[in-house]
Amino acid sequence: MMMWLFPQAAAMGSQPGPVQIVTVCKEDHSFTLDEEALARVLLAAGVRDKHVVVLSVAGAFRKGKSFLLDFMLRYMYRKGDEKWLGHDDEPLTGFSWRGGSEPETTGIQIWSEVFPIQKSDGSEVAVVLMDTQGAFDNQSTVKDCATIFALSTMTSSVQIYNLSQNIQEDDLQQLQLFTEYGRLALDEIFLKPFQSLMFLIRDWSFPYEYTYGFKGGNEFLDKRLQVKEAQHEELQTVREHIHSCFTNISCFLLPHPGLKVATSPTFEGQLSAVAPEFKEQLKILIPNLLHPDNLAEKEINGNKVTCRGLLEYFKVTIYQGEDLPQPKSMLMATAEANNLAAVAASKDQYYRNMEKMCGGDLPYVSPESLEEKHQFYFKEALYSFSSTKKMGGQEFCDRYQEQLEKELEEMWESFSKHNESKNLFSAFRTPAVLFVLVCLLYVLSGVLLFVGLSTLALVCDCVLGLVMMSMLTWTFIRYSGRYRDVGGAIDQAAGAVLEQVR
Repeated sequence: MMMWLFPQAAAMGSQPGPVQIVTVCKEDHSFTLDEEALARVLLAAGVRDKHVVVLSVAGAFRKGKSFLLDFMLRYMYRKGDEKWLGHDDEPLTGFSWRGGSEPETTGIQIWSEVFPIQKSDGSEVAVVLMDTQGAFDNQSTVKDCATIFALSTMTSSVQIYNLSQNIQEDDLQQLQLFTEYGRLALDEIFLKPFQSLMFLIRDWSFPYEYTYGFKGGNEFLDKRLQVKEAQHEELQTVREHIHSCFTNISCFLLPHPGLKVATSPTFEGQLSAVAPEFKEQLKILIPNLLHPDNLAEKEINGNKVTCRGLLEYFKVTIYQGEDLPQPKSMLMATAEANNLAAVAASKDQYYRNMEKMCGGDLPYVSPESLEEKHQFYFKEALYSFSSTKKMGGQEFCDRYQEQLEKELEEMWESFSKHNESKNLFSAFRTPAVLFVLVCLLYVLSGVLLFVGLSTLALVCDCVLGLVMMSMLTWTFIRYSGRYRDVGGAIDQAAGAVLEQVR
């Protein structure tokens, strides 16, 4: 059956099919590039040194991405045949697809054959068809979805954004997130990092407002992406971001394929079950997308890329995402901001209360009294945090409470040191200890000499001289600000002596 559907491949003695090039590990949500499989496709004789066109389809899962790509395959294998769409009873094969609610494609796949196409100017390009895992299935994190979309957008020259029924605001926000993720990976800031984006609106139900096809689609898209002064800043930012990311943006409105396609468990792609208006629009969409003069070669920094170069580019991009930030769902991002705001408010409350106690130029407070106030304000700040309504659930909020407790303890240490610095004895502790030692050693030396213990008296005199040298050195360091490490050592020694006396 496959050989009959793809006669050119059969004539070459090969069996075409989808090739998995990027695999997602569901356990740790990591990505693996199959370099050997990709090399077998892109380094095939006759295409390896041709400029490459990469046409990718991305979007939410179970929205017919693989279904659409298989009609593109039919067109590529049957170029020049007016009946390229196929017979009424012919099943649709190629990239794996099926009806139902469960996802089919995982990771990123490309078709095993690269199609050489001659353009009207005589140049020849190599066309690669790419299928991507559907976003937002029940096994993928936001990072998985963002990474797959970003990789396909970074490596394609034409990205088809497959949507259902309309362009909703959340579709644009997701596109903004995914493309920003890709732009971070490319480290591309000033130039438009991506090439062509086509919004493909499936199951369009309002042809009386905007007609099917490119004309109605582009009119509809212009209105949806229009930036107006009256719009909220968030809505303006989303639209400006999309315009800044892509060199070309277009839209195609595609009708519903028919209830038999959507509801029949035995449907295998036979055209007899597909609505006539859907087939008519396919005859417009796919030849337009794959027309030789409409094929946009993949470019990197303005330079056209060959199949060989695309292989190297894949190797680089698949490993560049390791240091990227973790993208979050809207709920997670909101919950995080909500908890961080509560942490900041509680810290501010504690800080203001402690400032009134011992901040600035306020006089010295006894350590016992200050610690008592700290305990009270600490508990008050924690109560303020716990009583604030927060999102994310108890376990999520507990992590931020632990963060708050740690930061409050650090603030307490800072206030405690600041208060201690106001203690007059603390400020002059080191010279006071050294002076007392000098006096004691002088008296002790005299007593020892009087009772005839001259040797011990000499030892006391030596220690006395060392202590006096330390006092002079400490005074010089405090005055000049130099040799601070030596000054710190003298302070520590004086503190140790004081602790022994206590």
